[in-house]
Amino acid sequence: MSEKSSTVHLEADDIVAGLRRLDIAPGSGLIVHSSLSSFGYVHGGAQTVIDALKEVITDDGTLLMPSFNHGAAFGAKGQGHYDPRTTPTTNGAIADLFWRQPDTYRSLNPTHAFAAWGKNARRYIETHHKTLTMGPESPLGRLHADGGSCLLLGVDYRSNTFHHAVEMARGVACLGQRTEAYPVVLADGTHVQ
Repeated sequence: MSEKSSTVHLEADDIVAGLRRLDIAPGSGLIVHSSLSSFGYVHGGAQTVIDALKEVITDDGTLLMPSFNHGAAFGAKGQGHYDPRTTPTTNGAIADLFWRQPDTYRSLNPTHAFAAWGKNARRYIETHHKTLTMGPESPLGRLHADGGSCLLLGVDYRSNTFHHAVEMARGVACLGQRTEAYPVVLADGTHVQ
């Protein structure tokens, strides 16, 4: 059997059925970490995975994904600033396409932005740049307070950031305070240092 013929082929209906078997329901709040290549072949690629997630949680739920650049925007090959409209994420194909979707909002955290869609999208990301990256008022903290869950699609636990919100809520000294400032371009094109 050739390698190509042994590759798993998935359609949108397969992904939707799998999500429902996990008891993900309309109105769910999810932070999703993912790897498209781990799926095998997905007809329609990353868009199919995003559409399946939205179909299952509906717009009564909230879908959150990391949209981090991990400082790459400020490195030797970066653009020298973070722009929520153009700075790519280093979190894979699904997350990078997700923040570019209509009605999806992206936070202004210059290195660890989140993207959100659905009922609480704006509320989750609107003040992320004014609070601790993973603290109680961050997108993850708000999802945690609302009883949200984490879904790991084809990645292991090391990719999970949701545990940081739980650690912060419990007062565990897991992450330091932000001590760096980076230039950001606002949605209206204004540059802020």
